[in-house]
This record gives sequence, C-alpha cells and structure tokens, in this order.
Amino acid sequence: MPSFLISGLCGANVMSHRRGWNLLIAFIGVLWLGASPALAQRANKRNVKQASAATKIRLPESVRTKQRVDMDVAPVRESSREQIRYAANELDTLIERELLAEGIAPKELASDEVFLRRVYLDVAGRIPTLEEAQQFLESTSKTRREELIDRLLSSPDYVSHSYNWWADTLRLVDRPQPNLVADPYNGYVKQSIAENKPYDEWVYEMLTASGKVWDNPATGFQFRDDGMPLPYIDNTVRVFLGTQIGCAQCHDHPFDEWSQYQFYQLAAFTAGTSTRMRKGDPGYEKTNPANVLINQGKEHFDKGRVPGEFQRLTRANTYVVSEKPRKLRLPHDYAYRNAKPKDIVEPAVLWGEVPSSAKNATPREQFAAWVTSPENPRFSKTIVNRVWKRLMGVGFVEPIDDFRDENVCVNEAAMDHLCRELVRRGFDLKELTRIVLYSQTYQRQATDYDITSGEFYYFPGPTVRRMTAEQVWDSILTLAVNNPWPFQRPTAEEMRPVMDLDFSKVDFDEVKKRSERFKETYFASVYKRGLNQHAYQRNILCRASELPSPLPNDHFLRQFGQGDREVINGSQDEATVPQILAMFNGPITHVMLEPGSALVDNVLKVSNTKKRIDAIFLSVLTRKPSADDRIIASRELSSRNLSGVGYGNIIWALLNTREFLFIQ
Repeated sequence: MPSFLISGLCGANVMSHRRGWNLLIAFIGVLWLGASPALAQRANKRNVKQASAATKIRLPESVRTKQRVDMDVAPVRESSREQIRYAANELDTLIERELLAEGIAPKELASDEVFLRRVYLDVAGRIPTLEEAQQFLESTSKTRREELIDRLLSSPDYVSHSYNWWADTLRLVDRPQPNLVADPYNGYVKQSIAENKPYDEWVYEMLTASGKVWDNPATGFQFRDDGMPLPYIDNTVRVFLGTQIGCAQCHDHPFDEWSQYQFYQLAAFTAGTSTRMRKGDPGYEKTNPANVLINQGKEHFDKGRVPGEFQRLTRANTYVVSEKPRKLRLPHDYAYRNAKPKDIVEPAVLWGEVPSSAKNATPREQFAAWVTSPENPRFSKTIVNRVWKRLMGVGFVEPIDDFRDENVCVNEAAMDHLCRELVRRGFDLKELTRIVLYSQTYQRQATDYDITSGEFYYFPGPTVRRMTAEQVWDSILTLAVNNPWPFQRPTAEEMRPVMDLDFSKVDFDEVKKRSERFKETYFASVYKRGLNQHAYQRNILCRASELPSPLPNDHFLRQFGQGDREVINGSQDEATVPQILAMFNGPITHVMLEPGSALVDNVLKVSNTKKRIDAIFLSVLTRKPSADDRIIASRELSSRNLSGVGYGNIIWALLNTREFLFIQ
C-alpha cells in the first residue's frame, strides 16, 4: 500500500494536506495507464466497458430527488444574538489572557473557506453542498458567519450530528437486550435534541422515567443497563458528572477519594428500581402473562413453534420501569471497618446535598434532583467540557469524564464563564454551543496538536482533527445523493399502536394479530430488509443517525471507528488498512460517480472545463483550486480519451487526501 495513502489517513503532516492529491493523481495514472501504451489501451477499453455498465446501475429513486426533511427543529433565539456576542467576547478575553501568561500567540482567524467547512462538519456533521458553499462564499454580509451558525443550529443536520454524538456517549443501540425494543428511546433522544429540551430537564426525565418504553421513551436510559444496578450508577455518574467511581464498586478507589461505602450509599438511591413487570401489575396475576401467551402459542402454532415476532412482542411488553421502597445492603465480602458485610446502607450523595425541594420525593427523584441541580458544579462543568471538546478537539479537562485533582483544568476562568452562561440561559445547549462558535477562539486557524504528547493545550485555536466515522459517511452522502433522508428512525408515537399490549385486556387472538402487524413493520429482520430499497451495493444511503445500531463489523461506519456502543464514548479515530481500502475502492466512494448522483449532476450542469474543476474542488474540499491544482487537473483531463474518466479520477483523488478527511 502506498505510504502516502496511509499518511493521508493518519495525518502526520497537516501542512501537506493540499500536496497529497498530486501524489494520488500520479498514482491513479499508474493504475489507469499502466507502464506501457499497450497496457494503457487495455485500461481504456476496460474503462469504456465499466462506464457502459455504470449507466445501467441506478441509484435508488428515493435518494435521487431533493426533498424537505420532515422534522420540526427549535430555532435559535434571534433576540439573544447580541448577548451571545458579548459572552463570546468574554470567552475570548479569558482564553487570550491564559495564552499571554504562557507566552503563546493566538492564531490568525481562519479564511472563510476553512471556517465554512469546519462549522458545517462541527454543527451539521457533514461538508456543505456545492450550492451552500457558493452561497456563503459569495455573500458580502458582515454577519455572514453568525447567520450561518444560527441557520445550522436550527437545522435537521444539527439534530442528526448531535444525535450521533450522544449515541456514542449514551451507548444507544436498538436491542440492548434480546427481547427489549429500544427504538422509541433512541427516537426520544433525537426528538429531545430537535426540541432543544433544556439539558437539566432532559437528564431528569431519563433518571426518573417510569413505564414502558413506548409509553414513556425516557425509560430507555434505565433499560440500557438492565439487570445491572451498580454499573448503572457508575455509568450515570460518569456521563453526567464526569466522575469515574466504578472502581469503588468493589473496593476503595486507589487513585481518588471515593470509598466502596460511598458508592453503595449513592447506589441506594436507585435500589428500588425495577425493570420488569411485578405481581399486581395489570394482567400479572399468578404468573408472567408473556409466559402464558407463549405457552398458548405452543398449542396453537404448527409443531408448537412460536414465531419470533410473537415471542418478541409479548416479552418486550414485560419490560416496565417502576420504583418501590427497597433497602440496599453491602456485599457479603465487604472488608472495611466502617461497616459490616450485608449491613443496610442509607442513601447519601457524594458531595453537597440533595436539594431541599426534593427532600420528600422518592429516592430516584432525590438522586435526579441532586445530579441536575444548578448547585451541583460537576453537572454543568461536565457538559461544558464535553461540548468544548466536541468543537475545539480537546477538553478543558482531559479525560473529559474524569474530573479529579490529577487532571488539571487548563483554563478554570473560561470553563466557569461557560458554566455560568449555561445555567443563566436555562441549560440551553444550543446557546452554549452558539457562544463557542461565535468566539474568535473557535474561528481561528487550527493547530496540529497531539493529545498524547503530555503537554497542556491552551487553545490558540481549535485543533486539527480527523472526521468521525459519521462525519465521513454523511459527507460522502452529501456528495453522492440529493436526498440523504429517505427515512427516519421510528418514534414512540409511531410504534405504540403496533407494540403496546395491555395484558389485562388482550387475549391470544388479539396478540396474534398484533404480532403479525409487528412482523410487517418493526420486527428487526423485516424492518432492516425494508431499508434495502434505499441501498446501493448493500449500503443503505441514509444519514448515519437513522441507521440501525450497532451496524455489522464490516460496515463502512464501523471500519472508520464507530464503536459497538457497549462502552461510553467507544468510538475510535486510529487509521487502519480497512479504512484505506474502503476509501480507495469501496462501494460507498463509488456511489458519487454513478449517473444521477448529486456530484455528477452538479458537474454536468456546467459546460466550461474550468468551472467544472471549480465545482469539483468546491464540492469535495470546500475551496477553489489553486493555480497548481488547475494545472494538474487539466493535465489529467487532457490525458484521457474519456473525459468522464478524467473527472472521476480527480474526484476520487481529492476524496483520498488528508484535506478531505480532516477538520482544519
């Protein structure tokens, strides 16, 4: 494998981004033309056959025509723009003060081209279309950057990209347990982002929700750690309070202040939470109603084989979150002097106290009130740190979910400023994001920084980052299809009429009818097969946020680092050979060269060769070609008997550069 392809993915030398495609074009020449005129002639004949065959391969009709996305997205507050500017200026002052103290000069502001591509990737999760790039770069408005930021934050693209970000943090999967259906919860997360639900309200809902997942989809957060009450506490505190207390589940934390006793005190708040139907629930008399129905099915169905959709539907309706008083005891092998094994533990928080407004609430509600309280500093600091890293590439505190004395905050004043703004603005995450995006700190030129260097980063600008798997996928879709939203993930409202069973009212015949409808709609294997109508060479052409999760290991998204979502923030950004092969010759990179693709349509609209080259560069790299770029591109076109092959080679080469794969 050519070394420049590997370095293109690793990005060892950021300054050579724009030089990389020269080498790729040269390598393409070897691939297409070979080492001799005879080999070149055979290659051209092969290309003619491939081009002829390509005209027969059509993209799915559902992705060829541009359509409006059916999604209601809460817009940003236009009235607060001046306040956001002021908060952003204060942020810049605090960042620059720390830079001055360290003897570091802030970077210059990034060009409009660089800013445009960066903000689209960071907010929309994709590169801009040709039309969007031209519209922004031709604008003469003095506030065009702010206008673009506000427009993107108010778009379905923001919802999609934010969902991917939260999916990695909350470990969102469609089937956390064999018989548990989590789609309504995943849809709820996406809808909460679209509504811009206040962050504290959203987290409180997830921590206190009761019922079935299609009645109250926020229960999905509890179901994610179904049957694991102690890991549930560990994961919850890590996600929302940036504190890792997992070690204290078995023994006193060796590197932090948390003791095993404190862990059990905190876990005592949620000890009464149940995720299954109990005796006394509607329809649950002497035994589990799902077992009764399945046993009836063994007598009814041929050879006693109860269909999977019947079993899945009945079992899924036995998952119900509820809370009843229950005491938690220390483990039988508890070995510390402050208590005895199996002693009852009374609930207590790790720091501060439960808000007075929740003193008479249920234990779960007390826990949720403490976690989300404005007086709980780690709640606001954790989300500020997460958002900051999402946009700047490095957190104020690293790792972002391990706040302790050893992990220094590089700019306490800037973090505290953003925390105050977050609380003052009612935990509005869009407003928090807007402050960072409006700042000169975010809009400066990027720096090539390696977080493993051990050196603190003081933010002279954002850092250069490789795109996430979802950003690469969604950017390629932007180039390839006119409608990247041929479908959206199902919601609780859509699934409830199909999925919900009241065991106290339904009989076997009714459940059988409902299971048949379930099979036709949301039964996993059937549902996934239905998505293939939007596929090209077995790749479903839809935004990453809408695809089933987890995807197979050989899927493009998994190859590029999307995790299996078994651990918090489990995605990876290391370069691998499968990534190189996927970009080099995978079906998803070929789709944009198919007749009817967005990129092909945009290039063919232009008759002038110079403008076609401009359109390709603006589409793929969000910039116009340099003089050297034009020379190389023109040389490539003039060497082809088929001009379409030449244009395709240019597109393919640009796609395989560092400049495409990295956020600058």
